Parts: sequence; C-alpha cells; structure tokens
Amino acid sequence: MGTLLELDLTRGVLETPPGSPLAAFRARHLPTLRELVHALRKGAEDESVVGLVAHLGGPALSLAQTQELRAAVVAFRAASGKPTVAWTESFGEVGGGTVPYYLATAFEEIWVQPSGELGVTGVSVQATFLRGALDKAGVIPQFGKRREYKTAADTFTEKEMTGPGREMAARLAESAYEQIVEGIAEGRRLEQPRVRELVDSAPLSVEASQEAGLIDRIGYRSDVYDELHKRFGEDMRPLLAERYHRRGPRSVHEALDSLPWPQKPVVAVVRVSGGIVVGRNSGGGPVGGPRAGSDTITAALRTVAEDDKVKAVVLRVDSPGGSYAASDAIRHEVLRLRATGKPVIASMGSVAASGGYFVAMPADVVVAQPGTITGSIGVLSGKGVVRDALGRIGITSEAVSEGENARMYSAQEEFSTEQWERLEQTLDRIYADFVAKAAQDRGLPEDRLESLARGRVWTGADAHKHHLVDELGGFEQALQRACVRAGLDRENIAVTIAPHRTLVDRLRPPTTTDDLAVTTQPLTIDGLKHSLYTALGLPPTGALTMPLTWHLS
Repeated sequence: MGTLLELDLTRGVLETPPGSPLAAFRARHLPTLRELVHALRKGAEDESVVGLVAHLGGPALSLAQTQELRAAVVAFRAASGKPTVAWTESFGEVGGGTVPYYLATAFEEIWVQPSGELGVTGVSVQATFLRGALDKAGVIPQFGKRREYKTAADTFTEKEMTGPGREMAARLAESAYEQIVEGIAEGRRLEQPRVRELVDSAPLSVEASQEAGLIDRIGYRSDVYDELHKRFGEDMRPLLAERYHRRGPRSVHEALDSLPWPQKPVVAVVRVSGGIVVGRNSGGGPVGGPRAGSDTITAALRTVAEDDKVKAVVLRVDSPGGSYAASDAIRHEVLRLRATGKPVIASMGSVAASGGYFVAMPADVVVAQPGTITGSIGVLSGKGVVRDALGRIGITSEAVSEGENARMYSAQEEFSTEQWERLEQTLDRIYADFVAKAAQDRGLPEDRLESLARGRVWTGADAHKHHLVDELGGFEQALQRACVRAGLDRENIAVTIAPHRTLVDRLRPPTTTDDLAVTTQPLTIDGLKHSLYTALGLPPTGALTMPLTWHLS
C-alpha cells in the first residue's frame, strides 16, 4: 500500500508554532512551514511514498514562503523522480492568482477545475495612508524619520506616496515580478517574454491556459484523485504531509534513528518571530501576532553558547523590527555567541527588516529568499497628538509635571521647538549607530552602506546583489551552511529549538532571570493595543520598524 503525500495550502501555513493557548486555538490544524519542508525531504527517500498532490488556493502565502515550498517540491522531484500534481478550483477569482500559480509551476502536472480561470495578473505593491482619517479625527501626527525611504512614518504623515516611496515600491514590485516570471518560465518551459505576454493578457480561461501550456489538465478534485488511483492502485492511501511528518517510526531504521543515543551533534534554532520588544516573548493578543522579546532571545543565545552539545546555531528571523534597544541587545548576544567559535547562520523568513535586519546582520552568513522583504536600515519616532480628537467626544486630560520634558511624549500636546530638536538628535544618533554597525557587520565601507540604507526596503534578491545578505535560499540551506561551517554531516545531526524546556522544566519554579525569560510567556493584549494605537497614529512598536501597511499581491 503506497502513501500519497497531500499538501493542503488552502489553509495557509505558520512560520512558527503558536506561542500561547489562544494562538494555538486560532491556528489549530495549521501546519508549520518547516513541517511541510521536512515531510517532503523525508518522503523523497521513503519507498512507501508514491507521490505528492497539492491543493492550492485560499489565504495567500508570502513570496518567501512560496519560494521555500517551491524549492522543497523541486528537491522532492529531483531526489525521488516521483510524480507531483497541483490542483485548484481556480487560480484566483477576479485576480489574485499570481503567487499560487508561481508555486504550482514547481509541480510536474497542474490541474484546474473547468469553471476556474488563471488570474495570473502580475504583482502590485500597495501602501495605505491614514493622514486624511487622522485629520478628520483631529489627531495631529508628529513623526521624524531617517531617511527619505523610511516610509513607515509616511503612513501617518502623508496622503499618498512620496517620490522616494514610489521609487522603492516600484523596484519591489519589479524585483518580485522578475522572480515570478523566471520561475514560471523555467517550470513551464516557456520563454520569459512569452510569460510576460500571457500575464498581460490574463485572466485566462482554463481552455486558453491549457492551449498556452500554462496548465496540463482540466478537471475537478475527483478527477485528479481518480487519475492518481489509476496510476498508483486502489490501495493508495492519501496522508497529509504534516501528519506524515509527525507520525512515529515505521521501520527499524527509523526507530534506531530516533533513539537518543548515540548522542548526535546538535544544531540549535533560535527564532526571532514578530515585532521585537524589550522583555519576554509573547504569543500575541486577540488581533495581534507574536512578539519577540529580547530577554527570551538573549537568554536562549547564552544557553546555546554554553551548551557543549550545540555545535552551530541557525537564527531564524521573521520580523519587521521594533525596539532599537531590544534589537541591539540581541545583536550583542549574537556577536558573543560567534566569539565562542560556534557558527551562527541567519535565515530570513518572509520579512527581516529594520530591527529584523539589525539582529540578523552580525551572523557569519545571512541567507534570505529572493522574495524576502529586508533592509529598511533607518529609524523613525514620534507621536500622534489625540487631545483634540478626544475632546470632540468629551474626554479631557490634565497633568501636573516636574521637569521641562516630562510631557515630551505625551499624546496630549505637541512637541515644543526644543523637544523636536531633541527628537531629531535622537534620530540622528540611532541612525548613525545602525549604519556604523551594519557597515561593520557586513564588511562594507560606511559611505557605501549608508547609500544602501536611508530606510530603504529591498527584496532578498536585490539585497544579495548589494551584499546586504550573503546567499539566497531557505531554512534548509541555512541549516546545510551551519553544518558545513561546523564540520557536521547534515544526515547525522539533531535539530533543536532554543529555548527548549521539558514539561518538568516548565513546572519547576525559575531560579534565575534567564530561567524566567525562557519559561514565561505573559498573557497580554498587546496585539489589540498595538492595533488601536496604530489606528490613532500613535507610535508603533519601536524606532526600528519597517512600513506597517505595505502589501504585495
């Protein structure tokens, strides 16, 4: 009886496992990206696995996530020669099918339902501006930035794209489109100009798509599975890839491989997921994502530095940045870890920008997907003055203060001239520090690095051209690089997540601040509060934050 691996990507995927009970409930039945990639890697070598079928559509994956899965599918095909089939009801209805179709082209065969279409209409980068709404609400936005490309501040201060913002958005769209066109052309054996021509004529009917060589078969899900049963036999058993990954050993070899002895060398994975904040990791609130706490992450880095079993570390970063102080604390511990002689490889996820780039840049090697959003070496700070807005609904505030600047960051009054000068000095100081440290970490002259900084966001592909990252690839490539640097055999290592605590460790009262940092995840409403503050034009998570409302589709 053969096993047919199934990928159901209509649900979306998780970058990291949920960090709180509430997040776990919201994300129940969702696989992690790493689970799916590992399942394909394992399935390629498993003789009981006969092939792979994927259902595409639903919540859009990021371009970087799509590229990670594309690479895993291509590797599965190359290593095993087993059939791979992708099917969907439609690649978008009224557009929105470009990225899902890009993923589908990694498969050997593509099916689309007769009533579907190919909505492969291109790439768009969209920014949302709140200034008009803030004016109507009576909120006064006061933000400073370094420099002209740090468009997170523009969200609050502008009503449309600035010249630099439009230039940056145009290049982001162009770079993403280049990657997608190249992938489609390679997967479907078409010339790139022909792919661009077909995209410009989309959306296409399924008949026109088949005639153009963009899809292979027209049929419903039942038709796909009937065909697979004919090919592999009636005893073929479909199994979700994440379930295949999680199941126990099925052979003597797998059982022996899962034993804790002889002890294998360890590659530790330390995750930086979500907005970077001072304090401990948080699973996020009712409407917010996770928070990467500097206390938790630095404690994990110190732990793996002291653990003799850990031979190398992969720092997995999926963060738009946040606090300058928290980012700097994490960077410092990355450098201390490197000083022990253990290789540190940074693996960028969908986004590793501003503070996310700050924590990744000191690694021995920085690996990013071509579609990763990174860079944003810049800084912003300020506030939204809500005094008039609250006054309109009868809410007033009064304070008694000591000290000239006690109310400097109060949302009830504007900056004075002297306070604005101090804010500008702070922005200059943080920006100069960011640029200097980035130049040091990347081995570039400071004036060269500054020309690439200025708050500008890059795709991973462009960042690689400018030496802001070292290699293009996903988590698996970063893991391979860590093994090479440490002199390890990729097939004979144990991969562990840090911080890692057993059930006994979790029940035992913490005895040090590091214990407290890695075992406690406070229940917060940070996500709700952050969303509310953003809507009112109040400060975002920190000075090192990338644009909050950019959307690539």
